[in-house]
Amino acid sequence: MMSTHSSIKSTVHESNEELFSLALGKIVCPRPSLLAPLLLLAAHITRGAFAATPLGFVRVVSQGPQTAGFHKALTISPRRLANLNNPAALDAMSFQKIFDKDLAVSEPNPAWFGNGANEQSPNWTNANWLKSRFHFSFAEYNNPRNSHYGVLRVMNDDLVQPSRGFGTHPHREMEIVTYVVDGELSHADSMGTEETLGRGSIQFMTAGTGVQHSEHNRHPSNPLRFIQMWVMPATRGLKPNYGSMHGDKVASSRQNAFAHLVSDVKNSAVSTPVEINQDCNIYVTELSNGSSVDMKIDSGRQAYMLCMEGGCEVGGAHGEEKLVRHDAAEVVGPTNLRVKANQEGAHVLLVEMKGNGDGSRFG
Repeated sequence: MMSTHSSIKSTVHESNEELFSLALGKIVCPRPSLLAPLLLLAAHITRGAFAATPLGFVRVVSQGPQTAGFHKALTISPRRLANLNNPAALDAMSFQKIFDKDLAVSEPNPAWFGNGANEQSPNWTNANWLKSRFHFSFAEYNNPRNSHYGVLRVMNDDLVQPSRGFGTHPHREMEIVTYVVDGELSHADSMGTEETLGRGSIQFMTAGTGVQHSEHNRHPSNPLRFIQMWVMPATRGLKPNYGSMHGDKVASSRQNAFAHLVSDVKNSAVSTPVEINQDCNIYVTELSNGSSVDMKIDSGRQAYMLCMEGGCEVGGAHGEEKLVRHDAAEVVGPTNLRVKANQEGAHVLLVEMKGNGDGSRFG
């Protein structure tokens, strides 16, 4: 349980909210004007709880000095707060599409990553060696209202020219999960790991106290496409670690079904090929023409969906929405999704985590 403290600090928080930091925890209030009801509330609720006060709904978003100042406060969006008594509006907000055209696109100078000048090759039609689609603020794309979705801090969709890549660079305090959509990804790191992984494979790193690595497309003629995700860890100061899963080991389980590939290392109720240090799950499916698969997102959970290849129609509490290659969606439970592939089939990734629309770019 939280306890009150005479030392209170208030700072302006985005979306006209205010973040009140107590000695042993933080609470977020969408309509701050008085402290007394907040202090009373803080003595009686625990992290993650919602409660009504004269100021509106508040939520405890972190508790204890070990988390203070590390993660950005995760709050229920003002739009969802405003519609808590409007079930139809909440259903509509349970699935919000993000169009490919609205993603940030980056084509950086090849020299920045240790590559030579751009060159044309038979299987490469882009003018630049790399084309990245950023789903959240990253590098030169800076949007304070789109910096994360729950604990998902980064999702980059990278297309890399043959015989090019990212030279050695450092990471700290992140769980980094990379899914290979097509081609071959070659990884090397400061822990001594060297590995090449193909379609459907996952590599992950606990960056922890610090690690350096490189990622390359060593194939002389075939492009490489991969989805790199950064997940904020539950604990800081972890020992760096590397692991992987070869795609051919789960090729059959992701055909017309969601294969559960990544889970929380502390969750003993499930067994997945990859485990990370956060309450976060990653699923992948490859659907054939007209096939469908269901996915339940429970109350208090949210998900980020990406259509990597092909196209699909997603039904649920929101109605129906079509996604095509590179489209994404924010999902907020409770909802039961049905994903049905179009005539091209569909290759879909879903990142599921705790939350109630935390970090939504839609407000």
